[in-house]
Amino acid sequence: MAGIKPIRTEGDYEATLARINELMDALSGPDRQVEDADDPERVELDVLTDLVEFYEERHHPIAFPSAVAAIEYRMDQQGLTQRDLIPYIGSRSKVSEILSGKRDITMSMARALNRHLDIPADVLLQKQGTALDAAFTDMDPRRFPLKEMAKRGWIPDLPDLTDRAEELISSLIQRAGGLAVASAPLYRKNDHRRVNAKTDEYALKAWCWQVMALANDRMSEVRYNPGVVTLDFLRRVAQLSRHENGPVRARDLLREHGIGIEFVRHLPRTYLDGAALRLTSGRPVIGLTLRYDRIDNFWFCLMHELAHVGLHLDGNEADFFVDDLTLRDAVGGANPKEMQADQWAEEAFIPVEVWETSTVPRHPTPFAVVSLANVSQIHPAIVAGRIRHERQNYRLLSQFVGTGEVRRQLDETKRTA
Repeated sequence: MAGIKPIRTEGDYEATLARINELMDALSGPDRQVEDADDPERVELDVLTDLVEFYEERHHPIAFPSAVAAIEYRMDQQGLTQRDLIPYIGSRSKVSEILSGKRDITMSMARALNRHLDIPADVLLQKQGTALDAAFTDMDPRRFPLKEMAKRGWIPDLPDLTDRAEELISSLIQRAGGLAVASAPLYRKNDHRRVNAKTDEYALKAWCWQVMALANDRMSEVRYNPGVVTLDFLRRVAQLSRHENGPVRARDLLREHGIGIEFVRHLPRTYLDGAALRLTSGRPVIGLTLRYDRIDNFWFCLMHELAHVGLHLDGNEADFFVDDLTLRDAVGGANPKEMQADQWAEEAFIPVEVWETSTVPRHPTPFAVVSLANVSQIHPAIVAGRIRHERQNYRLLSQFVGTGEVRRQLDETKRTA
């Protein structure tokens, strides 16, 4: 026992195997048939066997059968032809290329072969311990707007996007926060969504995941303290609007308090202005599309989503919110939580008693708009935007709303366009 050493080289390995053979021969003799747990040679054999097993696990793992061999074995077992594999692999040419080793098996192919032919995923993908992502049990990754996502740099721009859809979307999900993000209640129709009925649910998911992925990439060391977002905090943010670079100042202030904020252009068929989301770390993140690049729209959307953080996200891990603010006055759009966020946003800009005693609601002259903005210490575009919304007259006071004034300030939109 004193001479036992760790196995570090192939030479040590061969010598240890030789010693194990000697011990097994010695212990199998007629005079050694009765096992003695304290027998020094038996103890040495046990120790050497453990050392060999440990070395082999690290340096001589049992090789997988090739994926092709596994498929051919299952075909032989079940009497299948190449034509029978087309539903799982995609086409006759793809089946031929897979079986000849000219094409790699994609995640979607592996999922189908695993499900229908019961071939282990780690054999198909040639990676020990591989499991097929449970996020795609009720989701078809090919339905995501892959070409548009690749064009924007959200996923790699590859020639075989559809074939590799599952691995590409899985990678985005991991960047966004993993399986918990993929199965969040946000993506099911519920009371936390102010979204157009024509919304493409796959595009909506992709946009939300991209916002969360960017926020995770930018994760700061600043800790978010639940409860920091109060109506007074919203008023502090709102008053930044009076500065020419107010959107930049607001972005920086939120990040200084551990609140993520990302500007990601909306995807087609999402009809989206913004969202209040939560990372798996618990940190809130606000996503804005800047769909309408106007000062009034930017500030109301920001305040609305920030109100959701203070009113509804803190202390309630199940809540997420996505918003098409054009639906504020739509039939069925009077969701209580959305109305609360609207009210907080309006109150943060102009307290109700100030609004009701002002002449602006009745006589919205340019002078009255500017005067009320000065009293409230906010940008005149916000006053004008409220009047335009209440009167549903979007030609009124258009000189104030600042079209094209927000996106150009935020350099990050160039990266997320």
